Amino acid sequence: MRIYRDYKAVPATAKGASAAIGNFDGVHLGHRAVIDLARSAADAPLGILTFAPHPREYFAPDAPPFRLMSPAARANRLAKLGVETLFELPFDADMAALTPRAFAQEVIADGLGLGHVVVGRDFCFGKGRAGTAQMLEDFGAEMGFGVTLSDLVAGNGGAVSSTAIRAALSQGDVRGAAAMLGHWHRIDGTVITGFQRGRELGYPTANMSIEGLHPPRFGVYAVLVDVLSGPHEGQYTGAASLGVRPQFAGEQANLETFIFDFSGDLYGAELSVALVEYLRPEETFPSLEAFIAQMDADCVRARAILAAL
Repeated sequence: MRIYRDYKAVPATAKGASAAIGNFDGVHLGHRAVIDLARSAADAPLGILTFAPHPREYFAPDAPPFRLMSPAARANRLAKLGVETLFELPFDADMAALTPRAFAQEVIADGLGLGHVVVGRDFCFGKGRAGTAQMLEDFGAEMGFGVTLSDLVAGNGGAVSSTAIRAALSQGDVRGAAAMLGHWHRIDGTVITGFQRGRELGYPTANMSIEGLHPPRFGVYAVLVDVLSGPHEGQYTGAASLGVRPQFAGEQANLETFIFDFSGDLYGAELSVALVEYLRPEETFPSLEAFIAQMDADCVRARAILAAL
């Protein structure tokens, strides 16, 4: 997949794509429907037009983290769906100042040279979100690109959206989130050095930061683990603790994953951890012995859940 981050410097060979436009946070079933429409709407390379950072992060930088995935994880997921070209444009003051007409003309038509675009019917764009999907249709007819409007995708609980997925994760309902995503919710990142307490307790863990991401409900999960780099590359199962480690008076939230039947050094490796089932909330215990006994029970339960997949 080719990635371009400057709409003013896109080569002629990358123009003419049929592109879905949106933020694609989580790359859920609704997003996939839009991507499939872009794939079938025109006989052209499949593209995505999106932004980094997310516009919400630009306008409210101090708001609580809300992203379901990092830009890198999003790019990896989109590549797996067959996206050939990713236009990941910086959302900055210049981009925010573009009127709907200027965005359509300067970015879509002239800069990226898109032949066809697909957006949801609730799509808004341009300064002050003043542009509508219907306006984009009119601009396309005027400026020479096709426009297809996609209906919202409905799930069992209503419309599929990143907001609904965040709500499910906040409740620990990872299977409900997965039903809307079309895949397990994953936390991707680099294994960092922790306090190594797990090793002393007989449960060495691979620690990952969740900074910048919407935090699922704190607690213990049954997980699937993909080691994406290094000598231990492969797929594993395990149990993970997500939160601040109240047993040890922790403050910074992270993800600590114990991989079953594994022995090796994962520091610096890239991991993708899928949350499969919420087991219990974070707790404090009267002794380390009681804490270890609970971890033993968590792992027995996690193994049974994962074996049944």
